Amino acid sequence: MTGPILPAGPAGPAGWVGLEADDDEGESVAEQLRLMAVHAHPDDESSKGAATMAKYVAEGAHVLVVTCTGGERGSVLNPKLDRPEIWRDMATIRRAEMAAAREILGVDHTWLGFVDSGLPEGDPPPPLPEGCFALQDVQVAAAPLVGLMRRFRPHVVITYDERGGYPHPDHIMCHKVSVAAFDAAGDPERYPEQGEPWQPRKLYYHASFNKARVLALHEAMLAADLESPYTDWLKRWEADGIDDRGHLVTTRVECAEYFPVRDEALRAHATQVDPDGFWFHVPMEMQQRVWPTEDYELVRSLVDSQVPEDDLFAGIRETVRAGAAE
Repeated sequence: MTGPILPAGPAGPAGWVGLEADDDEGESVAEQLRLMAVHAHPDDESSKGAATMAKYVAEGAHVLVVTCTGGERGSVLNPKLDRPEIWRDMATIRRAEMAAAREILGVDHTWLGFVDSGLPEGDPPPPLPEGCFALQDVQVAAAPLVGLMRRFRPHVVITYDERGGYPHPDHIMCHKVSVAAFDAAGDPERYPEQGEPWQPRKLYYHASFNKARVLALHEAMLAADLESPYTDWLKRWEADGIDDRGHLVTTRVECAEYFPVRDEALRAHATQVDPDGFWFHVPMEMQQRVWPTEDYELVRSLVDSQVPEDDLFAGIRETVRAGAAE
């Protein structure tokens, strides 16, 4: 089921592209594993966890991507598109790019409806724009996401860690809002206007940009006498003493078969990704062989599952099957 992207605002999303959460489809939804991935901007879903989502869609799970902002203040990172008309129509173009990526990944999608905060640069950095996502009250901004969780009823939610993956104000706010909504969605006394309570079973943080993975790909490139795109990245890592938190990884989802789908979705965000740039320097065969997983940190679990895991739905599949059989 497809249709136009439905607009959203701080009062709550109007709907999503794909399977709508109507009362008369409850039985079919009950039989499906459901995954919600909450991201800050369009393109984030294609650079973080895209192969995992494509894998689960192919296996019959229902996946909903929630994008908190429209990416209106994003830069044009593809030099081939760095033109005045692109900058003038950035919001519309990024919506079209998101629609294309959604089709490629096979996921459903909705906008949470907030305005991109931009990435402040300078020393000291300038203040954030009035009304932007990062300046919202967390409990207020969580309300529409609580409503989505109660309508979509995900078993698993994925978002960023408390650092936002990297320190973009919208990524950090996305983390705060996602955790707040996860904790509130099952509580009937909180946000009663957002529908019947539903408690997701597991919450994960993205962890694929860990040092072990980057170093493995870097060394594989050098061993093949190829120039590594990670040389400067690793130098900055050492110089800045960054804790990559790789030791916190609990779950590695093998999804190398879907790396080409991930890259196709990433290229759909043409203003944000140079097709001849950094993201695509490591040969596909090497990526699939050297590090065939996308990695996650399990931070909340209401089911019995042992770590390390190789499945985000570990401990959930059996209960969903049992519920569908009743």
